[in-house]
Amino acid sequence: MPMKVKKEFYKIIRTILAVGFGILIITPLLFMVSTSFKTDSQIWKYDIQWIPKPIILDNYKRVFTDMPFGKFFTNSVIVAGGVTLGQIVTGYLAAYAFARIRFAGRDKIFMIFLATMMIPSYVLIIPQYIMVDKLGLMNSYGAMILPAVVSAFSIFLLRNFMYSIPFELDEAAMIDGCNRLQILLRIIVPLTKPALSAMVIFVFMNAWNNFLWPLLVTSSESMRTIPLALSYFQTSNDAEYGPLMSAALVASLPILIVFMVAQNKFIEGMTMSGVKG
Repeated sequence: MPMKVKKEFYKIIRTILAVGFGILIITPLLFMVSTSFKTDSQIWKYDIQWIPKPIILDNYKRVFTDMPFGKFFTNSVIVAGGVTLGQIVTGYLAAYAFARIRFAGRDKIFMIFLATMMIPSYVLIIPQYIMVDKLGLMNSYGAMILPAVVSAFSIFLLRNFMYSIPFELDEAAMIDGCNRLQILLRIIVPLTKPALSAMVIFVFMNAWNNFLWPLLVTSSESMRTIPLALSYFQTSNDAEYGPLMSAALVASLPILIVFMVAQNKFIEGMTMSGVKG
């Protein structure tokens, strides 16, 4: 087979696979959107009706009237924002130390630190729960934010990106009288915006969708987050799929908006920091 024909063949195969995977990913989302505008009788029809007739908004009304959705949404914003901000601060400080400062045992310490990524998160739930309980933080934003403000993944992502920045910039800044903190804030941070965008998307998405930890450390309804709010329309034997899909769609909008705004920086950050999708 000639080389040109082979390249065209591989290009067609890649296109078909990309379209196929795209359909597999988008179809559940479209089904969720369609179901959110349906009545119970339309949802349980044998034939799937992608465009409901008639289109109703009662499911969305129930999301905001059957439960304090606004309070849950605010809690999720505070928790996800607090975790993201905490990981930005701790991630930059630790990544700068591991990438730009030479000290004895630096690489060994980083490898040990990196090895913590292989520990399943569920293993840490009990010690973290005991720690939060002993500190008297139960039923508070601190209980949901503090255990997640340090992440080995965020540090790894930023540290790999910082390695691509020439060390001569640090030396030139020191000659001009800058200290380490000034170098970090004025030189490193502006040059690592792609990695920062990628990190923010990952961290915010994980914190926003976290279900188990807020469930364990909160018993008060006023402290519940969006993932817990979805349980209002579910029971052990049944679920109200119309309001449930409406609530899930509203809850996913902030993540979709953040990703669409930062997608170019996100892709650049993933490529330059050595994280492959």
